[in-house]
This record gives sequence, structure tokens and C-alpha cells, in this order.
Amino acid sequence: MFKKILKSTDYYILCTYLVLVAFGLIMVYSASWPLAYRNDLPADYFYVKQIKNALVSVVFLTLFALFPYKFYQKNKFLMPMMIVSVSLLIMVFFVGHTANNAQSWFRIGGVSIQPAEFVKISMIIYLSAIYAKKQPYIDDFNRGVLPPIFFLAFICFLILIQPDFGTAFIIFLTSCCIIICSGMRLRTILKLIGLGLLLIGIFAVILTILPEDIRSKIITDNRLGRLMSFTNPFEYADTVGHQLVNSYYAIGSGGLFGQGLGQGVQKLGYLPEAHTDFIISVIAEELGIFGVLLAVGGIFFMIFRMIIVGMRTKSSFGSLLCYGTASLLGIQAFINLGGATGLIPLTGVTLPFISYGGSSLMVLSILVGIVMNVSMLNNYQRKFGPGAETEQIPKKKKRIRAKKPRLSS
Repeated sequence: MFKKILKSTDYYILCTYLVLVAFGLIMVYSASWPLAYRNDLPADYFYVKQIKNALVSVVFLTLFALFPYKFYQKNKFLMPMMIVSVSLLIMVFFVGHTANNAQSWFRIGGVSIQPAEFVKISMIIYLSAIYAKKQPYIDDFNRGVLPPIFFLAFICFLILIQPDFGTAFIIFLTSCCIIICSGMRLRTILKLIGLGLLLIGIFAVILTILPEDIRSKIITDNRLGRLMSFTNPFEYADTVGHQLVNSYYAIGSGGLFGQGLGQGVQKLGYLPEAHTDFIISVIAEELGIFGVLLAVGGIFFMIFRMIIVGMRTKSSFGSLLCYGTASLLGIQAFINLGGATGLIPLTGVTLPFISYGGSSLMVLSILVGIVMNVSMLNNYQRKFGPGAETEQIPKKKKRIRAKKPRLSS
């Protein structure tokens, strides 16, 4: 049985994952030691913490890769999962820890856990399971489409008012990708787009009538400054634009081969959040275009492989899980890279598998493990299923013996 599991493992996804995590550990150490030094911490403080995060994440990936993914589709799992998700998002307003003007974390001892990160998993599983079950009436707008949409809007609203615009935006876009891949007709999708525009209008109205103290927590001066600096960061280089300007300096000075691992300058107090949001800038400065290609190419190869697995999967639920995870990786990578390069406003989103952060790495590892289980089941059935066995082991031809004629008396 163990040999069959090894033969069924998707080594394309597994090896890419391990390379990205190992590369991330190297870059976290290189990008974080100046920050540790300024805070009178050991030089390897963030590196050691990220190693622990990586070890736990690999354990999670292994467990979820071996656990049958079809169990997640059962109501006895789905309902408790969503109840817990909503409860955690509500609890964070009462006992949550505030950082960067957002009350989004639980502080347990010295460990910070962001529940909104784990809601990414529950929403991908929930929407994949619900729309897989609704395939016979997927275009019935009132019965097949709307109920999950209203629940998605409620989840995004809870995350928005923390406020955490980046995570809410990622969950919303990922959910949209799952809905588009669910098999709905174009007419149904156009109705959803109209409903989405209506919800945005309602949210804008609610935002205007909220009390000033609540509205100021959602639309902070920092967020307004990011929008202003996005158009012309050099005009605000001394204030809200200094992050993007120093990111440009780091990327521009890297060239083809970079300044050398550990030799970057911008991380020495010029570039904030060098080990999290702007780690791609440190990679570009120290390793050049080849380091960037390793990071970005690895992520998008994994996305491509997940799409292939989804296309080969006969189960609607398994396919949507693969498409949802691939969408999450692609959207999160685009937002991080777009923010660091000035293509879109900064939102404070980590680069998958590479940036420092335990919650993000664990969540992505769990989802990668689920996709690996989908792929393993496909490979197992193809290689060791009844059909494969009959093809591999041809049946022996039976010899037809001639019957002896009976002697008539």
C-alpha cells in the first residue's frame, strides 16, 4: 500500500513546493536580519520562527495529502466548518489583537493567528462542495446560485470591517473564479455581475452612514495615502510613497545577476516590511532577474499543474478544489507582485510560500495538500484501479479441450 501511495504522489507539485519553501527560508533570513538587529534580537530570530512554521506546514501538507478529500463534501463536515469560521471572525472583534490598525489576530502566548487566513480554506471547500452538489440545477438563480453568494458577501463583510481589505479582496476574487468554473451559463454569470455591482453600491451607502469613528478605522489616512502614492510615488517619496520608491530602487539595482545574496542595501532600514510584503524586491536586488524567475516561475508552474489536475479529475468537487486553490495562488501572487512593482496599490499581502508568515504558509500548505490528494486519487485509480490491472496483467487464454466422444452401446 505504501509503495502504491509513493507511485501515485504528484511529485511535480511536491518538489515545486519544497523548492519554494526552501528558497523562502533563505530569503527570509537575508531580508530579516537587519530588522532583528535593530530590535536587539538575534540575527536569525525571524529565520528560526519561519523554520518552525515551515516544519508545521510540511506536516499539514502530508496529513491533508493522505486524507481523502471527498470527506470535506459531507454535510457533517461542511456545516461545523462554516459555523467555526463565522464564530472566529466574530470573536476577533472582542478578544482579537490589533496590529497595523486592524483587529485581525488572536494572540496565544507568543503566537499570532489570523483567522481570516484560514477562512480562505473553508470558503474554497464550501463553495466547491455546494456548487458541485448543485450541478443538476446550477443555473437556477434563486435555488442554485444565490444562497452561497449571500453567505460569501457576509464573510467578506466581516473581514472588511476588521478592517482587512487585502484578505477580503482575495477571498472574493477566488470565490468568483470558483463560481465561473462551476459550469454556469454566461447569462447566469452576467446576472451575478449585476448583483455584485448592486452589493458594491449598498456597501458604499453603508460606509457613508457609519459613525465617523468606525468609518475612520476602515478608510484610514494610510490607505488613502497608498492610493495617492500609487499614481506618482516619487511625489510622496518622503511620506506615504517611500515604500514603493525604495522598492523601485531595490528592483532597479539588481540587474541581471543581482548584488549577491545578503548584499542588498534597501533592507538596511530603507525598505519597510522587507521580509514580508516586499521580499520580491530583496530577491530582485540580491539575485537579479534569475532569482525573480525562480520565485515567480515556481509559483506559476504550481498553478499550471493544479489546473491540469483539475481538468483530469472526474469529480466536480475535486476539480473546483483544484481551480479554487490555483486561483488563490495566482491572485495572491499578483497582488503582492503588483504592489511591489507599482502596478496596483499596496495592500499588505504576502508572496505565497516565500514571504515570512506562519498563518499564510500553513493555509497554503493545507490547500496544496488537498490538491495533492485529488491528484493522488486520480493517479491511484489510473495505475492500480480495476481497469489498470486488467491492462497490465493480461488474462491467460483458457485451453479448450475437445470432449471425448461417447461410445454408444
